Amino acid sequence: MKPSASTPTRILIVMVFGVYLVPTLYPFEFGGVNDVAAVSGRTGDDYVRARLEDGSFKAESYVFGKGGVWKGTMQDSTTDKLNFLEIAHVIAGPLADQNYIPSVDPNTTRLLIMVYWGTTHAPEHASNSAEYENLQISPNDPGKVAAVVAENQMRENDDKLNAMILGYDSWWGESSGDFRGTALDLRRRDLLDELEQNRYFVVLMAYDFHLMWKEKKHKLLWETRFSIRQRYHDFGKDLPSMAQYASQYFGQDSKGLVQKPIPLGHVDVGEVKSLGEVPPPQVPTTGNLPKGH
Repeated sequence: MKPSASTPTRILIVMVFGVYLVPTLYPFEFGGVNDVAAVSGRTGDDYVRARLEDGSFKAESYVFGKGGVWKGTMQDSTTDKLNFLEIAHVIAGPLADQNYIPSVDPNTTRLLIMVYWGTTHAPEHASNSAEYENLQISPNDPGKVAAVVAENQMRENDDKLNAMILGYDSWWGESSGDFRGTALDLRRRDLLDELEQNRYFVVLMAYDFHLMWKEKKHKLLWETRFSIRQRYHDFGKDLPSMAQYASQYFGQDSKGLVQKPIPLGHVDVGEVKSLGEVPPPQVPTTGNLPKGH
């Protein structure tokens, strides 16, 4: 089910204070399964981070904006119990590691970082569907053939939507076409299998704060999308590790989809305060999840 379009009249802006990271060593608690995080980072054509003499990034200040949540078809208490402020708490630590600093003054704020999160809706495998089973019984029935063709098209549309949301779209374009019998065909099958499992995801979209605040214009400077499969995982427990791994691509171009085992860690943060609400331009929000470009 695709989210419906809606745009609120205001965006909640928050500041986060007292962020620090405490490394820990613990296995995943759902079956003890290690897994990989998928990350995609993109930057605008004119966004380049300045560096200091020691090679580190020059600090950039930000505030968070509440983008919204996209819920999958299955009830999931691990995402339902987390609210925007709690998710902002976790992400603030890895942002600080990349020298993105929470703002204390709107007049000097560089970025508005919109936060979106949720669970994808994985399409049903065609071979498991009622239409497919009916076709096996009556393989020459034109109506049943047409039903399977229509379902396959819906499945491909869902796969493509998930690819765009999760940052798999660069791979999707590269692997389109007839590559049967090649290594790329095997790679496509592996990644399709990932897309056709429900996945927890977070999307960060960093806009020019002043253009949005004062001129009511939105200019996307960078975005980072990261995800992990839902099965065997707990979104709240795994989010710190996901965000810490993905942070190396905050404000950076990952040159496509990157997949590696995620490091384990725990993030503790301090107080979160609100800057109140400001009228935004037309920015994607709850129910209108931003797709890749």
